[in-house]
Amino acid sequence: MSLLPGRALAALAISGVTASAALAQQAHPLAEQEIRDIARDAYIYAYPMLVMEMTRRVGTNVEKPEGAHAPMNQIANMRAFPTPAFTDVVRPNADTLYSVMFFDVSKDPMLFSVPDAGGRYYLLPMLDMWTDVFAVPGKRTTGTGAQTFAVVGPHWQGQLPKGVDLVRSPTSTVWMLGRTQTNGKADYAAVHTFQDGLKAVPLSHYGKPYTPPKATVNAALDMSSPSGQVHKMDAATFFSTFAELLKTNPPHANDYPILARLQRIGIEPGKSFSLAAAKPELQRALQAVIPDVQRDIEAAMHRSGVLANGWRTNLTAIGTYGTDYLHRAAVAFAGLGANPIQDAVYPSLFADANGDPLRADRRYQMHFDKDQIPPVRAFWSLTMYDERQLFTANPIDRYAIGDRDKLAFNPDGSLDLYVQRISPVRTRNRTGCPRRPPAPSR
Repeated sequence: MSLLPGRALAALAISGVTASAALAQQAHPLAEQEIRDIARDAYIYAYPMLVMEMTRRVGTNVEKPEGAHAPMNQIANMRAFPTPAFTDVVRPNADTLYSVMFFDVSKDPMLFSVPDAGGRYYLLPMLDMWTDVFAVPGKRTTGTGAQTFAVVGPHWQGQLPKGVDLVRSPTSTVWMLGRTQTNGKADYAAVHTFQDGLKAVPLSHYGKPYTPPKATVNAALDMSSPSGQVHKMDAATFFSTFAELLKTNPPHANDYPILARLQRIGIEPGKSFSLAAAKPELQRALQAVIPDVQRDIEAAMHRSGVLANGWRTNLTAIGTYGTDYLHRAAVAFAGLGANPIQDAVYPSLFADANGDPLRADRRYQMHFDKDQIPPVRAFWSLTMYDERQLFTANPIDRYAIGDRDKLAFNPDGSLDLYVQRISPVRTRNRTGCPRRPPAPSR
């Protein structure tokens, strides 16, 4: 940093401990508050991976692909928009049809063949087990022509067939959460054709006839909401599961500082962890911190991004998070599988213009002036979720409305959207412009 002539700079740097003090701490027991602080950091750091793992277990516990579920290493193509019965991930969309796949590249790469999309917007985000998006084949990045690429594991070394591009995953387990633009239900058939052309085959079977092995269903597995399962976990289950996942899904290269902190309470990559074998003060801290840190994660979701006109919008650190572990956990809680901002922006509204929380028994109006219609390269939509962050059944089966719907624009080019339980009554004044409905009832 350079300073202008005649200017002075005052800098205050406060560090936790000096190097010698850090070494000294290793020889002394941790104070109770420090144990709680590290326990909090450990939960926040581990939380996204636990949500991913529960999502994987629920999503792959089927004999063959059906709906949004498919066995490991097989693609599940959703043939219709999600309904209120869909609880696998929070905040689903009704703008695209999903193509979903959990797959393992610890030993064998997975080769993907993608058909020509004919200019249609689609993307195939690849997420590691930390929920970071490390690759996004699709219209924005690779175009809409036919392509073939291979996703390989973090340590794989080998030769790929000619013309196959290499994509290296940071973890052995990968989640593809593909989305293909769908212009209403009338567009289903065209999207199904594209989905049918999307193929995934292990490298060892590439170019040969391939039938995926039959999967075994675990009838005893909890198939409820993955995030709900994580929320109910006790400390013993949470941290022991996390330690096992670390054995095959290595940390990111910039995680050494947090790993050093976790090591001080006995959690290390490559090693199992037993809460019962830990010291009593650590057992108490890891269990006691859970309710508070869960509230912190939810609160971080409500505070994240930039606030403008009541809407919160994240314009940084979505899809890739660096060391912002609290923000990563908040996104895993509120929108697991969120796309990077280059592919999607997610403004969220929790309160009305008066600052009151949104309620289902009130009537709301959203107005766009002509020059304020959302500028997009693909599409925009307004989607409504309930307190579970899921769709709610309604008489007209509408969960979103956007630019591909038959919108009724006002004569001056502006647009009014109504969010309420009953159909809005639209009357016209003497100028022919629609009157806005009465103010929401309190």
